[in-house]
Amino acid sequence: MSRQTVLGKGPIGRTLARHLADAGHEVRVLSRSGPRPGTPARTTTAAGGSIEHHRVDGTDAGALVRHAQGAQALYNCVNPAYHRWVTDWPPVADALLTAAERTGAVLVTAANLYVYGAGNRHMHEDDPLATRETKGRVRAQMWHDALARHEAGALRATEVRGSDYLGPGAEAHAHAGPRMLAPLLAGRTVRPIGSADQPHTWTYLPDFAAALAAAATTPDAWGRPWHVPSPEPLTFRSLVTRFARAAGVPVPRIAPVPMAAVRAVGLVQPMLREVAAIAYQFTEPFVADDTASRRALGLEPTDWDTVVATTLAAYRAETPGRAA
Repeated sequence: MSRQTVLGKGPIGRTLARHLADAGHEVRVLSRSGPRPGTPARTTTAAGGSIEHHRVDGTDAGALVRHAQGAQALYNCVNPAYHRWVTDWPPVADALLTAAERTGAVLVTAANLYVYGAGNRHMHEDDPLATRETKGRVRAQMWHDALARHEAGALRATEVRGSDYLGPGAEAHAHAGPRMLAPLLAGRTVRPIGSADQPHTWTYLPDFAAALAAAATTPDAWGRPWHVPSPEPLTFRSLVTRFARAAGVPVPRIAPVPMAAVRAVGLVQPMLREVAAIAYQFTEPFVADDTASRRALGLEPTDWDTVVATTLAAYRAETPGRAA
């Protein structure tokens, strides 16, 4: 099997590293913190793959080049805090482009749907990147820069765009992660942001990892973006109902947090200020078409019953005291 290099060890980076190692690959995970305290820097899987953690500054192109030498793919799974995208993303993106160009590794970026902007209620990969919002414009520029170098023959690049994710490993900030599951299982009111009744695409973390890995090894996928194959869109209310029934608990009361309240708190809280800037994602239909990517990448999304069951099992295993 081949060497793979993953920059970032958040939920997407961790899930991807495990997916690649389970396929027998040698995976290097690069992050600012390196291996977690008290854990080995290198682990192996039953399939013969391995995951090796290294402490690396993502803006250090030289370090990225050293760790990506001989790698089949270099995956960008970094995710700075929302309010730091303007300052933190450009130097990391530039370093990744340099590393991909110098090593020949395929640059595969884990991206999102912000680039399309408000008003696009059924998104396709060939839609214009029309966002006027700052975070979306940062991500759009990253893709334009990577595509320009790809088309010039300097490197090979592709981008895989997912929606709000859920699944094992989702962290506290995920809209369908612990902030939904904790009150749901405790019988308390669930408070989504915006509306609970607009259709929304939800991306399962293992499906995100599978799409990234497939894009890296599919030459026809290079030079264009793809949407992660995801199960059929659900409103937040329908999502909560599915989880409650699967967990064997009453469907909880749902009381959305009005965007006016989010904007008010955002005056003093930078992260919520950035959430308010993408309010349309929570108050309008937010659906990604994945027809092209299913065909090109040869993937189908995990069905909702499996998504719900595995997500519940993982959450209960991680928080046994709170999720009995």
